[in-house]
Amino acid sequence: MKLKGSIVALVTPMHADGAVDWERLRKLVDWHVEKGTDAIVAVGTTGESATLGFEEHDLVIREVLSAAAGRIPVIAGTGANSTDEAIRLTRDAARDGADACLLVTPYYNKPTQEGLYQHYAKVAAEVDIPQILYNVPGRTACDLLPETVERLAKVPNIIGIKEATGNMDRVREIRERCGPDFLIFSGDDATATEAILLGADGDISVTANVVPAEMAAMCAAALAGEAEKARALNAGIAELHQELFIEANPIPVKWALYEMGQIDRGIRLPLTPLSVPAQDRLRQSLRNCGLLN
Repeated sequence: MKLKGSIVALVTPMHADGAVDWERLRKLVDWHVEKGTDAIVAVGTTGESATLGFEEHDLVIREVLSAAAGRIPVIAGTGANSTDEAIRLTRDAARDGADACLLVTPYYNKPTQEGLYQHYAKVAAEVDIPQILYNVPGRTACDLLPETVERLAKVPNIIGIKEATGNMDRVREIRERCGPDFLIFSGDDATATEAILLGADGDISVTANVVPAEMAAMCAAALAGEAEKARALNAGIAELHQELFIEANPIPVKWALYEMGQIDRGIRLPLTPLSVPAQDRLRQSLRNCGLLN
């Protein structure tokens, strides 16, 4: 299994009362397959992992796997700020047939680099499934440094990292330290084109939720080294990379998909619906990109 290209960090659609909308979830998976998305992350940050209980978490991953039916890889979001909880979620995803797992750094605890190393090494030792590190210090209050990534890259089933700092120097350093076979995925849509042109393997994307075909085309061009084409494709959707973060993810992207008729309006507290001023800005961006009349 070679993961690459445009990997959507899929929203978890919900009814207005907050219950998971299983029919819409299956339809979203079909839509992404049709539009050329290369893989799906189920129940990552964009999938509201922090608001789903253990049983729901497992059920959403199972449903995405069932809907994908082997057509594209499914990566399960199984990170937690408790190592034991991360092991449980990762074990469940492995049991249910996920192709790999994505594990965010343990948030809130603010572990040391040694703590981060031991956390990931223990999960990898306990569960025999390919695992992808996920560094997003803006949300977790800890930063997985390149030297720690290098140590973890030596663990056989730790296969890559989602690096969401948007720092191109990080991409270069991780590639130099970890070698050509260690997967690097951008976790920052605004800089993903440049990251891939620098040697990243793809983008785990929020924007791909609303423009899957465009993101797939951009990633393919960048992976092929077609820099001018990739940058031109990215320019057509660059506005979305900004406006989909006008409020905390996944608030804007879920509202955008609702406006596009893809999902219902549901989102769970403490997340709230997109504010009216932000709606006006995002609606205009959707129109500019041809997604709304």
